[in-house]
Formats: sequence, structure tokens, C-alpha cells
Amino acid sequence: MTQPHHPISSQMTVELLSQLGDAVRIRMLRVLEQHELSVGELVKVLQIPQSSGSRHLRVLSDGGWVFKRSAGPASYYRVVIDDLPSEHRTIWVTIRNQLGDDATLAEDDRRLRSVLAERMTDSAAYFGRVAGAWDDVRGELFGSGFTEHALLGFVNPSWVLADLGCGTGNATELLSPWVREVIAIDRSPAMLDAARSRLLEHGGSVERIRFVEGDLTKLPIPDASVDAAACVLVLHHLESPIEAIMEARRVLRTDNGGGMLLVVDMCRHDRIEYKHAMGHLHLGFDDDEREAMFREAGFSSVRTHKLRPGVEASGPSLFAAVAQV
Repeated sequence: MTQPHHPISSQMTVELLSQLGDAVRIRMLRVLEQHELSVGELVKVLQIPQSSGSRHLRVLSDGGWVFKRSAGPASYYRVVIDDLPSEHRTIWVTIRNQLGDDATLAEDDRRLRSVLAERMTDSAAYFGRVAGAWDDVRGELFGSGFTEHALLGFVNPSWVLADLGCGTGNATELLSPWVREVIAIDRSPAMLDAARSRLLEHGGSVERIRFVEGDLTKLPIPDASVDAAACVLVLHHLESPIEAIMEARRVLRTDNGGGMLLVVDMCRHDRIEYKHAMGHLHLGFDDDEREAMFREAGFSSVRTHKLRPGVEASGPSLFAAVAQV
């Protein structure tokens, strides 16, 4: 039930505002208004150390901003807007309504969905508990990556694939067992050497891999020479991403059921420090930018999917776009 409004003194206003005088606490209130969370879940969403999370939560709890519920050994926290004291509610609603669009808050929301998706819910009942236990057992026995590897068996075994900007060869290593040939292209000879070494160290074969030094805006391979191409976390390093996409379009062939380009990169974000610390030339790409680049390059259609971030991931959200000639 909504608490009645009482006049608030200037001293109390200062005290309440000081309790919210940290961006982390603002983010906490915003997330906890959406869903009840444990301390462990909350720090995963906000990507902060548990000690920091507990300290900030203590300030909010002592100040009457959040409500705590105990369930066995666990404690859960929630903001119930109608149950807040009127002065708290007035201040919080005012602050919340001024937040607007913010990349950090959007990433909090995406991580919140990921955390909630991992929960075992009562509604799943027996099958939910069995599925959760089986996932644990399967992980202990076989690890967590075999499903993604096995699903690559759907790829046409007669295809020639290009790994554009192959780096140390992660995508090349995954794809090469399943296709006729992978052309691993990178402008850095050191990266190509690292990719070759990686495959050999992991017990793989390089027989189906051709390592090629080259610029992605001037690919050293003929027109219509590959069935599909992948460009994973590369475009944000390029001065002209559209030129690389146009080159990928040039080398794709369509007479063997292919003609597809897969691009994985960052969604638009505001982490300007990436430009200085890691040499990023672009702070990700938004929906309109992606659509415009693929359209200008001559692709007939594109399907884009935002990738669910790993709970432990600290970087911006990613997208996967599949463009068809």
C-alpha cells in the first residue's frame, strides 16, 4: 500500500540523497525494482565484486530503500515502490525518471535477463530439477563446449569458408573439421603464426587450412571463390568496415548453397576508453549502421540476433548478423 506523504526536511533530503550518492547504488535500485535478487545475482548483473555489492546494499538497506527476504540460508533484496516511505519514493521516482537511455543500464538489463534465465524456478517442478542436475553432471563429464562444436556438423562439407581477420584462429579451429577448406586471412603475419601454432598445440590438423596474409579491404582471393565467410570481432578495428563487407560480398559464391557472410561484433556502446586502450576505431554498431552497410555492399537480406552475454562477461553486448547474397 502506498505510504502517505509527509513533509520532508532539508536535512533529511541531504541524508537521503547522500545514500544514493553513488552510481552503483542507483543501478542497484533500478535493477531491484525490476526483480528480487540475491547478493550473488545482483553483483553478477552489475559486474562488481561481492564485497562492494554487500557494502552498497548495506547502505541502501539501512537507509530503508530496499527490502530483505530470507529463504533458508539465502537472502533476497527488492525495491517495492509502493511500500517505500513517501520521501524515499518521491526522490527515487524523480531520479529514475531522469535516467533516460544509457548503455550501462541497457547492459544491466541484458545481464539481468541472463541471470534470471539461469534460475531453477518452482514452476519447472520435477523436470526443471532433473534438467538442472543433468546439466551439472554433463558439464562435469564432458565440459560445456561440445554442443556448439557438434552443431557445426550442419555446415555443408563441400564448402570453402573464409575466416576474415582470423586472429589466433578460434573460428578457423572450430570450422576446419567440418568443411573442405578454410582460408584464414589476417594482415598480421604474427597472428597467422599464432593461429597455426594454436591448431597444432590443440592436436588439430592444418591440412584443410590455407593461411593467407592480406588486408580485409583488398582480399587476396578471386571473385566468387568461397561459399561462406565469417568476420568475428574485427569490424570495429577497421577504418572502413563497409569496404571489408563489400570485399566479402565480392568473394562469395552462390552456386553451392552458400553466399553467406556471418559478422559478430559489438553493439553500439559508450566505452570510449576502448579506443585508447585497445585501438578500437568504432564503438560498436547500431541496427541502422549494420543495415546500411550490408545494403550498400549488395546483400539481399540480413538476419541479426543479439547474443545473450555470459554472466561473467564484462564487455559490451554482441550481435550476430548473417547476410545473404
